[in-house]
Amino acid sequence: MGNDGPGDQVEIRYITEDELPAWERALARGFLRPHIGEGGEFRRLQFEPNRFQGAFDPFDPARCVATFRSFDTELTVPGGGTVVADAVSAVTVSSTHIRRGLLSRMMAVDLADAKARGCAVAILLAAEYTIYGRFGFGPSSRVEALKIDAVGSGGLRGDLPPTPGRVDFASMEELRKIGPEFYDRWRLTQPGAIERKSYRWKMYTGELTAPGFDWKEPFAAVYRDADGAVAGIATYRVDDVWENGLPNCTLTVDDFLAIDTTAALALWRLVFAVDWVRTVVVENLGADDPLPLWLKDPRHARPGEEFGDATWLRLLDVPAAFAARTYAAPGRLVLEVTDRHGYAEGRWALTVAADGTGRVEPTDEPAELALDAAELGALYLGSESASRRALAGLVTELRPGAAATADLLLRTPLRAWNPEPF
Repeated sequence: MGNDGPGDQVEIRYITEDELPAWERALARGFLRPHIGEGGEFRRLQFEPNRFQGAFDPFDPARCVATFRSFDTELTVPGGGTVVADAVSAVTVSSTHIRRGLLSRMMAVDLADAKARGCAVAILLAAEYTIYGRFGFGPSSRVEALKIDAVGSGGLRGDLPPTPGRVDFASMEELRKIGPEFYDRWRLTQPGAIERKSYRWKMYTGELTAPGFDWKEPFAAVYRDADGAVAGIATYRVDDVWENGLPNCTLTVDDFLAIDTTAALALWRLVFAVDWVRTVVVENLGADDPLPLWLKDPRHARPGEEFGDATWLRLLDVPAAFAARTYAAPGRLVLEVTDRHGYAEGRWALTVAADGTGRVEPTDEPAELALDAAELGALYLGSESASRRALAGLVTELRPGAAATADLLLRTPLRAWNPEPF
């Protein structure tokens, strides 16, 4: 797969299915987790030929010292369209082999293959902020977490609209049956969302356990609208804690998906009606979710432990990616994009029609906004402000007001969000 830098002697290649145990051991080591078992069925369900890279030291050829995995998924973009995204995951380099260029070599192979397959973008979740910008990835969505004093907040406001339909509890078997179809409908309503693979449903419902992780069956609530169609799903767990004979339980929401406001209100009403609960923790919520404003006292909704950047995105096919999404207003903007890896390099004219459709084409016109590939990735889903990035010195206006023009064209009513880890 090519030699490059001080890690030349380390062999990087796609592994075979028989090499999954060694790869799994390296992955656990890289994520500083104890190695438990050999991955078994879990990794085999994920396995695709030519998608699992491993690095092998010539002094110990059987030992894997770096890992890299990717898979193709649909990413919902503003307007409800989708693009094929190369989802990068399971990236590790053993501490004995860092700073030898192994990640750079694995990433170069993956992005080249993704481009050849026709992927418009690549996405990942970054454990550390400073790693992936040099590969052209920028933070394109955020995640919020809330810790809510259920008593102090007063629960949901009394003037919120009624919710026709019904909420029922579901078994894990029922959830496996109704969840995938509902999720596929839901994800097309949420920019930034990706597919949920079948093995993930098995994990969420206890049929499959990832090595090194415990699973406890959650409560699963399903909202059906007045026509009987599934319009929302929430799963949660409750810590049964009592102090001096009084309940002090915490309810933690694991998964909360609602097709519309009615479904969301119905499910939140259930959550805040659970007996003995004094604290509600929501671990993964969209950055613009209205939940705090639905509370009688929003001051009792505090930031939780998990918040900040979420999906990082890099453009592989600029014209295809920008043609797939819609735009907030008509207009035109010329971008000068630098990309050391070449995929997004060039001067591009973004033209948006009155109906919200747009196209990007190469141009020789004078550039109005200069940025690198990582910043283009940060702006693509409309969740970040070009004006804010310009104030931070990350984007350069070549024409006064160009950043404001970018914000006008790219903005979205609600920021992108993806509830599915990968």
